[in-house]
Amino acid sequence: MAMNSRAHVIALAGLLVLVAAPGKLRAQGQGEDAQVDFVRDVQPLLRRHCFRCHGPKEQEGSLALNRRESTLGTADSGEPIVVAGQADDSLLIKRLTDAEYGDLMPLDAEPLSDAEIGTLRSWIDQGASWPDAVAEGEHWAYRRIERPPVPHVENAPVRATPIDHFVLRRLGATGQSLSPEADRPRLLRRVSLALTGLPPTPDEVQAFIADASPDAYEKAVDRLLASPAYGERWAVPWLDLARYADSNGFQADQLRDNWAFRDWVIRAFNADMPFDEFVVAQIAGDLLPDATIDQRIATGFHRMTPCNVEAGVHPEANRHNQIVDRVNTTATVFLGTTLECAQCHDHKYDPFTQQDYYRLFAYFNNTPLEVENRAGVTWDFYGPRMELPQNEMTRQELEAARQRLAALESRRAIAAERSEPDFEQWLAARNADDDANEGSDGQAAGQATGESKLTKPQRKKLRAQFDKQDPKLKQLDRQLARARRELKTLEPDTTLVMVEMDQPRETFVLTRGDYESPAERVQPGTPAVLPELHRVESTDDRLELARWLTSRENPLLARVTVNRWWGRLFGHPLVATPEDFGSQGEAPSHPELLDWLAAELIDSGWSMKHAHKQIVMSATFKQSAKATPQILAADPHNRLLARGPRFRLPAEAVRDNALAVSGLLSRRMYGPPIMPYQPDNLWRSVGRNQPTWKAAEDEDRFRRGVYVVCKRAAPYPSFINFDAPDRGSCTVNRPRSNTPLQALTLLNDPAYAEMALALADRVLSESPGASDAGRLDYAVRVVLARSGTPRELELLTGLLAAERELLAKNPKLAAARTKPRTAALQLQTRDKQELAVWFAVANALLNLDETMTQ
Repeated sequence: MAMNSRAHVIALAGLLVLVAAPGKLRAQGQGEDAQVDFVRDVQPLLRRHCFRCHGPKEQEGSLALNRRESTLGTADSGEPIVVAGQADDSLLIKRLTDAEYGDLMPLDAEPLSDAEIGTLRSWIDQGASWPDAVAEGEHWAYRRIERPPVPHVENAPVRATPIDHFVLRRLGATGQSLSPEADRPRLLRRVSLALTGLPPTPDEVQAFIADASPDAYEKAVDRLLASPAYGERWAVPWLDLARYADSNGFQADQLRDNWAFRDWVIRAFNADMPFDEFVVAQIAGDLLPDATIDQRIATGFHRMTPCNVEAGVHPEANRHNQIVDRVNTTATVFLGTTLECAQCHDHKYDPFTQQDYYRLFAYFNNTPLEVENRAGVTWDFYGPRMELPQNEMTRQELEAARQRLAALESRRAIAAERSEPDFEQWLAARNADDDANEGSDGQAAGQATGESKLTKPQRKKLRAQFDKQDPKLKQLDRQLARARRELKTLEPDTTLVMVEMDQPRETFVLTRGDYESPAERVQPGTPAVLPELHRVESTDDRLELARWLTSRENPLLARVTVNRWWGRLFGHPLVATPEDFGSQGEAPSHPELLDWLAAELIDSGWSMKHAHKQIVMSATFKQSAKATPQILAADPHNRLLARGPRFRLPAEAVRDNALAVSGLLSRRMYGPPIMPYQPDNLWRSVGRNQPTWKAAEDEDRFRRGVYVVCKRAAPYPSFINFDAPDRGSCTVNRPRSNTPLQALTLLNDPAYAEMALALADRVLSESPGASDAGRLDYAVRVVLARSGTPRELELLTGLLAAERELLAKNPKLAAARTKPRTAALQLQTRDKQELAVWFAVANALLNLDETMTQ
């Protein structure tokens, strides 16, 4: 008996785990033969479980497990806490495992797992090594970046890169090795999605498979790095960091123009602008000598702060909150620190003082207010703006439109002046009528002899009423309205930029972070724990800060940056807490590799494309992502990198990928934000917030996600379902959830239904005369860049048969499935019944787990 279509969709279980994230298994401890690293394995464990009572702030029983001399010393009882080489004789292990020695540690907290205790045992048995730099209190992230030597490893792949040598040394210590290289179709799809956010076309896959040259993969990588899609893909995570949005935020959440900054980021990445220049431009582009338009646009990075313009807002409080956001964002993005903890008091865990915080604050405290009072109760967002350049033809049209408007306004003023006597007669007649109606008691709005009783607003209102009845004035008003609309379309676009005030503000340490409680005055400066800022001139401005951030002496910028890039390419960064390189963050899984990548970035002239090429050319990146039982048991989260990366695409890439394989994707770049389809009534008027969502009916409907309007109070719904942030604040790392909403979005969202319909049309129109088997294989190759397996094709064949049977009995369903929602969707297939059948296949393919993953 033939299965129905729903049953067949469910039967695709191995494929239709709609957007399932990789399973999360409990991490295993170090193997007995594995070399334990104190910074990577032991210090985070002690910090997580022990520092609350035996750390920098509290030392109960005089024990400080953050200090080597204390940990390797003796307890108050005289018993040694750690006996190097003898875990069973160490009090540390006894207090964790043996109740005879007292209450098991840690008190009033979750006990250590067997794996964690095993790590501590192995560390002690291996000699309890504690590096001198750590013993002296120097945190790994604050050490100067030095290029480590590339380790020699046995049995390295023929084309192994330095990256592979670092990875192989770590794997070798656990008895593992790299997995075999992924097959060519999967490899090309992985690197295409990684670098451009778009899948390869069937032709590109075939050309790659057919290219037998030893540099075939490198040529593909170079092509992808040169693609304009590269900048679009890499702009998205940077815009997360920059909290880029097209609205103010808060309840009013009015739209504002920021898109020139987004376009600048895309262009900078495509041009491979040196990353240090990229940073300087965003922090202080306006202060560079002879600053260009692009350098000023770049300062929009710190104009992305949300701005509250609701009734009752205090402008100084608003300005203070924006500067706090700029300080916190700068520290997070460029230093990987949780400096916000020092806004109200010294940082509890990291060596940052409250004075450090407000010294950084001083660099941004020289900006004007960004809200303006209107009519005493209403506030508007304004702040510094810059007009964007126009071409000569547009400038000429603009000037002509301004002249036409000025001429009309002059004619209107003359006509109004000439009609003044008529207005006075009309007013007198109106007043006489009012007198008659009110018994001539002199209380009318005004009389011919008593017009002084009219207030200015009353007279203005009556004059407007009169003008509406004057034929000549009515005609001029209509012409003026048209001229103003024309002028508005020609006025240059603007973008938000940073500027310095002529007179610097004084900055104070704020008691408990309260802007109304200033304490001692501070000067601009950088955190004392980091290398000193060497002033070339005593400018104390943002340019000084930017140059310090990008100096080679700063140990954080390069490390933090390459760590984020690695995370985007592998699904998890080398430092699992990319927003926190401090003592409460995780230590790097491969510390030497992190430093090698950071040094390589600096030495390459801060080339982002060079860094990305180094990573994706490695055998580590090119491995098969197949997780064998042995690999899962040894390293369930792939922290040791014994297999290739596999993880769900970011929200924008989920949509971009579906648009690309369906053939709908528009490659138009840049410009104002777009509005593709979204469900009705999500944008509702609230107070002065009266936006209108008008879904595009041209190719803008199918442009990439980076261009979709970002409204903080109501972000694009399918992006939110796939964990995109609202960008109300800096986002370093998006979570990856797995919820039913994601499956329902892909199955039922009309936008994805359009893509499924277009994919069905593409398969039918690009494989005329082919058999069902040929078309099914082509459909799989379009979506997954590989041929279907026999089992996959068997299931899809069954789905085809079930859908044909279903639609033969219900032709109205076929008509409903194939009716385009927009004129922008142009279909080639004339047989709507067959198109509706293939729609079901396309819908299933777009919902495969493999489709959603890189």
